[in-house]
Amino acid sequence: MNICFHLFFNCLLGLALVTGITSSLAADGHTNLLLVICDEMRGDDMRHAGNDDVRTPYLDCLAAEGVAFSRAYANCPVCTPSRASLLTGMHAVHHQAISNDIPIRTDLPTLGTALSEAGYANGFIGKWHIDGIPRSRFTPPGPRRLGFNSFWAVYNCHHEYYNGRYYSNAPKIVKIDGYEPVEQTTLAIKFMERHRKDPFSMVLSWGPPHGPLDQVPDHYKQLYDPAKIKLRPNVKPDQIGRWALACAIDPLHPTEEVKTRYDGDIEQRIRESIACYYAHITALDDQIGRLLDALTRLQLDQNTIVVFTADHGSMHWSHGRIRKQQPWEESIRIPMLIRAPGKLPAGKVSDKLIGIVDLTPTLLDLMGQQVPEKMTGRRLAAAVRGEQPAPTSLLFGVPVPVDGVTEEGVERAWRGIRTPRHTYARWQDGSSWVLYDNEADPYQLQNLVNDPNATALRDRLEAELEKALERDRDPFLPWQEHLRRAGMVEQWNQREGPQSPRRIET
Repeated sequence: MNICFHLFFNCLLGLALVTGITSSLAADGHTNLLLVICDEMRGDDMRHAGNDDVRTPYLDCLAAEGVAFSRAYANCPVCTPSRASLLTGMHAVHHQAISNDIPIRTDLPTLGTALSEAGYANGFIGKWHIDGIPRSRFTPPGPRRLGFNSFWAVYNCHHEYYNGRYYSNAPKIVKIDGYEPVEQTTLAIKFMERHRKDPFSMVLSWGPPHGPLDQVPDHYKQLYDPAKIKLRPNVKPDQIGRWALACAIDPLHPTEEVKTRYDGDIEQRIRESIACYYAHITALDDQIGRLLDALTRLQLDQNTIVVFTADHGSMHWSHGRIRKQQPWEESIRIPMLIRAPGKLPAGKVSDKLIGIVDLTPTLLDLMGQQVPEKMTGRRLAAAVRGEQPAPTSLLFGVPVPVDGVTEEGVERAWRGIRTPRHTYARWQDGSSWVLYDNEADPYQLQNLVNDPNATALRDRLEAELEKALERDRDPFLPWQEHLRRAGMVEQWNQREGPQSPRRIET
């Protein structure tokens, strides 16, 4: 493919639409959807978003042709809850999948069921991770597929990018050769070719750039010299131990042997792993290019909404931490690009707050479809166009702490509020955790939560948090009680295993 021609032609086409928001995407009235989700990518790790270290020409072009959201957030920065919130337009405390490996309810409307009822052919490819345990389980045709019954090439959850695999309509594993996202993208293109004359939605769900970070083709690794990687100001190598480094680079096998492999220069190891993380992003960017070229070739580019996003971010050693599930920007902020010719302006950077829970209601609205009443996420297309007021706050948090994320050795549930300027989060027992002025302190280096001069601000944000909890019907209970109310204690205990100290007594 000719990168320069694609970028020139398509960006020119996108910019031509800035001044002409038309009433429909296609002459025959239907609007298709291509929704691409990656796993664990931070919102500013694209060239157009300000990171000059990473190469993302196709994502930059997609941003130039649509809307790039600079304040898009995971309402629950954990894989399973966030993916379930995306598909249901509901917060985690309502769709049941409130922790990794806890299954989603199947009696709720979803993006798939809403579009299926409207006559769409719906396909899903890649990581699912909302069907409980074991992670290798087969999801049969029917309610557990949440309306994605036209095409299915899905594995519940794995992160082995050179041992890719999926199930179709039988409990027989189909193997993928090579780097998994390439074949998954090929399957998505074939689906769009097959349904080019039909209303369709395709959700393509990639595993990278989630670790293992080194499982990426060598020619992408060669693009990034670790010595030239610029570390964020809040990455302090002297705060990071070998064990944390080993967990981040090889999260599936953080053994003593893995820890030993990363003895030595910790800063160098950090640079090497971030270089691999960027290599994954550039590898995915090339697949975005293939998808955009296919839409143009099939003459579907003007009646297909294209979305790129992630389920959550990752700390990547900012503030001495490695995982998501925490209230810092690196964890909660996600990429969100939406190209909707005739529906949204092109070349716009939107600073409107948008949560992943708002994405499906917004997309259904853009597609001219009825938004089910049970979806509590907000429709934000009109706000992006400047036709309605934008939200002034966004609720986020972790109802059930998972996988070793602790503060001073204690695993606790938390909630927070993100306003256009501030971040505030507190624990379930009422004690405050963090307070940042993101305008004055974009890397969140000064926690103001105990600053006497910030008392009035903290009280105001606490009141805003209480309003958001009430608005989104989140009772903010102890995490064990949320699992009890969801009827998921048995599944949780099975997930944890017989020796886990986090088992819940029934």
